[in-house]
Amino acid sequence: MMNTIVKTATGFLFMLLALQSVHAQEQPPFYNEIQQFKKQDSINFPPANAILFVGSSSFTKWHDVQAYFPTETIINRGFGGSELRDVIRYANDIIIPYHPRQIVIYAGENDLAYSDTVSAGTVFSRVVTLFNIIRSSMPAVPVMYISLKPSPSRQNLMPKMEEANQRIRSFFLSKKKAVFIDVYHKMLDKSGKPLPGIYLEDNLHMNASGYAIWQKAIEPYLLKSKK
Repeated sequence: MMNTIVKTATGFLFMLLALQSVHAQEQPPFYNEIQQFKKQDSINFPPANAILFVGSSSFTKWHDVQAYFPTETIINRGFGGSELRDVIRYANDIIIPYHPRQIVIYAGENDLAYSDTVSAGTVFSRVVTLFNIIRSSMPAVPVMYISLKPSPSRQNLMPKMEEANQRIRSFFLSKKKAVFIDVYHKMLDKSGKPLPGIYLEDNLHMNASGYAIWQKAIEPYLLKSKK
């Protein structure tokens, strides 16, 4: 009798774990991160008319971004490891609801890094898709795109980055209330290699010196709040 009970309990536990595993596999990438953002919003929803930073880990790791722009209200919705298609997938969760007065995007670098089949054209196409999603819901909100940055650990991707940056730049120049910020060339030395001393030990993410370059490039284009 006891053996039967044990076997039944073991079988039930196995089925429960299997169902949990299947459920986890069904969730799209970064589901948990987005749910965490939504949980934060449910506790303390960000004020409308703020400036929204959205994209990948270069924003995620900019923990003190508010300190770089102290006179403005910044909403940081960077989620590390994300690609443009992830930002597109969750646009209705982490972009549209905030009604920002300006949107700043950094995404696309991981798209190139994660797959050899992703071209500069693919990145460009995804940027256009994201831009159109934003425009369809918020036609008057200015959008700023920060160029793909050169990283020592991804120097092999720099030709693709330059091509993608050029195509995205041309697209943004053709649109109203759209700004392309070139940080790529500001992060190169005279020989055309990534500047030393502005990256963390992983040679991918930036330290405070790297973010200072971004701050200087972004600051002139941020829409100032009306006090």
